[in-house]
Amino acid sequence: MSLKAVATLPVTKINAAGVQDTNDALAIEEPLEIRLQFGAETNRKVQNISVTMRTPGNDAELAAGFLFTEGIVSKKEDISDVEHCFIACAENKENVIQVSLNNEAAPNLMNAERNFYTTSSCGVCGKGSINAIRTVNQVQKRDDQNTVTTDVLYQLPDLLRNHQTVFADTGGLHASALFTTAGELLIVREDVGRHNALDKLIGAALNKKMLPLSEYVLLLSGRASFELVQKAVMAGITIIAAVGAPSSLAVQLAHEFDITLVGFLRDKRFNIYTAAHRILTPDYETSH
Repeated sequence: MSLKAVATLPVTKINAAGVQDTNDALAIEEPLEIRLQFGAETNRKVQNISVTMRTPGNDAELAAGFLFTEGIVSKKEDISDVEHCFIACAENKENVIQVSLNNEAAPNLMNAERNFYTTSSCGVCGKGSINAIRTVNQVQKRDDQNTVTTDVLYQLPDLLRNHQTVFADTGGLHASALFTTAGELLIVREDVGRHNALDKLIGAALNKKMLPLSEYVLLLSGRASFELVQKAVMAGITIIAAVGAPSSLAVQLAHEFDITLVGFLRDKRFNIYTAAHRILTPDYETSH
């Protein structure tokens, strides 16, 4: 099985001009099983942690980011190795990945009792209880001076779109992107699951030792859901901009953690839902 992100399949296209048999590029969706190896050198254990439906690619970042945003590991130094499983995996071996912790690292497995099966459309659907939705924020809250101008925000969707290589081929992927407040694109990751795209991004930032991400801007290619805001909280992100709409619970969580949440960012307009002090706006007259 290949780790390609795009598949080409036959399709019949119908429009006012007629019928055409041709090929279409589709985003690949496959399961990824995440396993965790941990414990003392003389007593290593392997535990299945999650199965998620994802687009192949950046699997190591996805696994590391997932373990971090779920509060199972707290820092890059906890992880000694991440690799696809080639042992006892006669089939679909590319779709099993094992994260090995250092001998002295103690994973927080309190949340591992949940049923961690997640679809590409919902990252919290497999959680065993409402309380299990929330994870423990491990990033120390601190005062920040992070601000961004409206002109920079206006540019971000186009900058992201220009770097969405798989989306350009398929039109079927979500993306998460990390920008500086000057509008420089640092990291972009794509996936059929919006939560996977963000885990991949946070995993990449974790590997680069960039956390906490309190000096940057996170852009989401779709809507801003509770689970995405929660993952941003875990990574210390203070400004989230979404091309789509936020949910009510996303706004509530952003307010709770003093995160600036922007929605409907497109066509040089947007709404600010929380913590507006980080958005530097021109001196417009306010209408009432």
